[in-house]
Amino acid sequence: MTFKNRKKNYPLYETTKFRDFREMTENVAERYPEKVAFQYKLDPKDKETQKITFRESRDFIRYLATELHGMKLEDKKIAIIGQASIEWFFSYTALMCVGAVTVPIDKDLPVSDIASIINTAECEYVFFTDKLAEKITEVKAEAPTLKSFVSMGGATVDFATDLMTLVRAGEAKHECGDRSYYNYKIDNEKLSSIVFTSGTTGKGKGVMLSLKNICSDMEQGMYNFNITERTLFALPPHHTFGSTVNFVGHFAQGCEVYISSGIRYILDELKLFKPTHLILVPLFVETFYKRIMATAEKTGKLKTLKTGIKLSNALRKIGIDLRAKLFGESVLSNFGGELKMIICGGAALNQSIIDFFESIGVVILNGYGITECAPLISCNRNECRKTGSVGMPIIGGEVKIANPNDAGEGEICYRGPNVMLGYFGEEAATRAVIDDDGFFHTGDLGYVRVIDGDQWIYITGRSKNLIILSNGKNVYPEEIETDIQGIYGVGEVVVYEGVSKEDESNKLIVAEIFPDYDALKLHGITDVQSYFEEEIKKVNAKNVSYKAVAKVKIREVEFEKNTSRKIMRFKIDKTF
Repeated sequence: MTFKNRKKNYPLYETTKFRDFREMTENVAERYPEKVAFQYKLDPKDKETQKITFRESRDFIRYLATELHGMKLEDKKIAIIGQASIEWFFSYTALMCVGAVTVPIDKDLPVSDIASIINTAECEYVFFTDKLAEKITEVKAEAPTLKSFVSMGGATVDFATDLMTLVRAGEAKHECGDRSYYNYKIDNEKLSSIVFTSGTTGKGKGVMLSLKNICSDMEQGMYNFNITERTLFALPPHHTFGSTVNFVGHFAQGCEVYISSGIRYILDELKLFKPTHLILVPLFVETFYKRIMATAEKTGKLKTLKTGIKLSNALRKIGIDLRAKLFGESVLSNFGGELKMIICGGAALNQSIIDFFESIGVVILNGYGITECAPLISCNRNECRKTGSVGMPIIGGEVKIANPNDAGEGEICYRGPNVMLGYFGEEAATRAVIDDDGFFHTGDLGYVRVIDGDQWIYITGRSKNLIILSNGKNVYPEEIETDIQGIYGVGEVVVYEGVSKEDESNKLIVAEIFPDYDALKLHGITDVQSYFEEEIKKVNAKNVSYKAVAKVKIREVEFEKNTSRKIMRFKIDKTF
């Protein structure tokens, strides 16, 4: 059951207007000079957190940018590699304030892949965190375009300049009257960042973004939802969901951000920092859900939890909300006790999980984005949500469905000021996805419903994952995966068209499952293959015959994922 507010003419929220990163940092420092912008730990084992205000953040960016301007970095490609940190964000911001082109790179990529991106983008500088010094030494040998290195973190790296040395030099210049940072005319329409997609279906591309793309995405996007006062940063910074939404979007709005020390520390950090909302990809939300249910089952409180949810939902129908009282101590205390909202995007999220969290007092705003759109396209709103939808397009964005079938379903296309400049060095690939009317063809399949005068987007699958049967029927694996996720004991599942090793003409719909072995063990399920085969039969019985899963494969280890925690489908062995 999902409780939705169907208000007509639901008002837009306030947003901070800014055309570039310099304007953003000046605005927020003027509005909230002494408010804490970031909290973090120098070491995960520390008891105390470090804090930096919006004014101090502005000063750091200003001083660093002053020195970077003197280094004549305009139009230079600069790689940024490292974990989320204030140094990462300030470097990213300052570089784009002086006309440089940032190239954020996944720190967990192998040396050869990092070097390949650097060589492809022709990066001349690398900003990196100290923990990566050894890896960067190896990259250095494979990337002849590199000229200079900057270490973000304070430790001495013999071949690199320390970031704080640059900041102190810039501060000295600023104090002596150097106003080059403010005098530089920022062109917000030129190339400012190249983001190489992680590629869940194959080799990624370099998405070229301007400051206009990024800033308009957050200025226009923030009209649609009302963020709360505190959040925790747990996403990879090299991805636009992390850099644009969690860093830029929240910094610009004056939201306090706690920077996580890493996935292994998140549960403890939630209790310490007590965030009021989170920005997450579905895998995190699914993990939280499974942990809640597993804990309830292990402690013998699962029945009590389910009964409480039924009671709470019934009372809410007559205007009585007891969620805080019923679930505050037993469930929400695990997230710090003050969590009100989760903004989720990056992949599909099962509606039953959205409903569960709302039942215990946490609203999930399911959204939709793609790197090529910087990334936000649409989102549900705080008090205006639709079951199964990824929300309404952001202000200034337009959506159309290309080549719709009789049911109105086809490829989702989007046009707006946040659509990329194109793919770096790949003009043909750019022309293939941006049509003559300026619409970006996302490769996602779905439909649009107009409700109360608003467009609501519904996604059914990804065109590259689509299974086209010999009889011409289309099967969206994501739909079947959603059904299978509802089976007790499923950890992860991917549905695809498999091919027999013995006979390539023999193709079947396969469900490959990584079980939650601990959950199965609680119920004494030892014959995992037989158990899931019987459960899949029940799923098949509910679907039309041509969507039936014919083969169940069981995995011993979880699926390989990129750092955005998306399963890399192209690496799955699809033979049986």
